Amino acid sequence: MPSPLLIALVVTAALLLGIGVQYNGLVRRRNRVDSTWSDIDVLLRRRHDLVPNLVSSVQGYATHESATVRSVTEARAAAMSAPGPSGIGRAETNLSDGVRTLIAEAETYPQLKASAAFIDLQDKLTATEDGIEHARQFYNDSVYGYNTAVQTLPGSLIAGPFGFRLREFFQAAGAERSAVQVKT
Repeated sequence: MPSPLLIALVVTAALLLGIGVQYNGLVRRRNRVDSTWSDIDVLLRRRHDLVPNLVSSVQGYATHESATVRSVTEARAAAMSAPGPSGIGRAETNLSDGVRTLIAEAETYPQLKASAAFIDLQDKLTATEDGIEHARQFYNDSVYGYNTAVQTLPGSLIAGPFGFRLREFFQAAGAERSAVQVKT
């Protein structure tokens, strides 16, 4: 018959192994969330870099669209300084709406609409918007998995003491968002 000390050691080892496995699983999920957020951040920065080019293109042709240009510029500044995924989501929605409005207004100018540089810029913006949407879906899937692991047993027993906190989803405000539509 095994001694009580041996039984205690086996139970302790099994418990520590279980804690280690759960901890490592939470770390992997947290790192996946951080990595997917970095992917979104890269795409958002790319869009932020494209917006001034769009504004410059439109200003050259459409001088009386200054209110829209100012709105897009302010939305870009707000998006670049917004805190957290939910704040960034709201600010980026405003920026997307402003960019859509600016492109729609720019399309009323035939010379601008036919400009190769403007068409290339629209293509880049559309591709970036598509990338943001895909990255947002992947990020939200990662957050869902992480948050579920943090909130359910046995992960919830490990999460609190080791500082694993719930993460925010990255939501596009309002209804489903679509990519910038370009009419050429």
